[in-house]
Amino acid sequence: MNRSPAVAGIFYPKNKDVLKRDVGRFISEAKVSDEVSSAVSYVAPHAGYKYSGAVAGFTYKALGMNGALGRVDTFVIIGPNHTGMGYPVSISGADWDMPFGIVKNDIELSGEIASHDGMAIDEDAHTMEHSIEVQLPFLHEVVSSPQCCFICMGDQSIEYCRMLESAISKSAKRIGRRIIIIASSDMNHYESAEEARKKDLAALDEIAALRPEKFHESIIKSGDSACGFGPITVSAMFAKVNGAKSGRVLKYSNSGDITGDYESVVAYPSIAFV
Repeated sequence: MNRSPAVAGIFYPKNKDVLKRDVGRFISEAKVSDEVSSAVSYVAPHAGYKYSGAVAGFTYKALGMNGALGRVDTFVIIGPNHTGMGYPVSISGADWDMPFGIVKNDIELSGEIASHDGMAIDEDAHTMEHSIEVQLPFLHEVVSSPQCCFICMGDQSIEYCRMLESAISKSAKRIGRRIIIIASSDMNHYESAEEARKKDLAALDEIAALRPEKFHESIIKSGDSACGFGPITVSAMFAKVNGAKSGRVLKYSNSGDITGDYESVVAYPSIAFV
């Protein structure tokens, strides 16, 4: 059976025409330099579109400018596990229903990745998880019929980051898939904008220098509550292995820019690895 939407009408509009309008506006309003047109992986936030949609628009504007986009076979989308359900790394084996239609699963690649230690085909982790789902309307706006692997990362330790990056790279190479990785993550949660910025920018400095392990270490040491720091680390590791030299922070903002409350915010990143 296909995976049904969990947060349509909550995190993003359920009506497909309204959804297309909103996503199209977020992407068209983003200003991105063509210096990132050769990116090999990305990061986008996953809050409700009211709060983080404009930031996500930067990621997908950059993706739409990618000169290799037409040669990509599969988009590997990695999100954190907010529910605690499923395996340490849970890979969906289903196609995903969305308000605009079905997003096809690259079943062969998904199964190949799931065959590695610590990973499994598992739908439980995905059933109520929003971090991957909210990426799909943006991806669909840029690529009309994308084929995807959906990976929910419960264990975000550095060991699992290394294991997952290796599993993705080896699997894609073995079956001949050209892939792009999109990591789904927000940054620090529920502290002041000033404190969030302090913690986040220290970690993002490591991303800019393309030091994935140092980024991961910075998050842990500072107590930064970036929920998808594991997916970001994997995306950075993959980029480094595939010749990227830096992580470009395309946009960084927080919920206070929408609500006016800067005492307790959630921060949002857009990153392209080039």
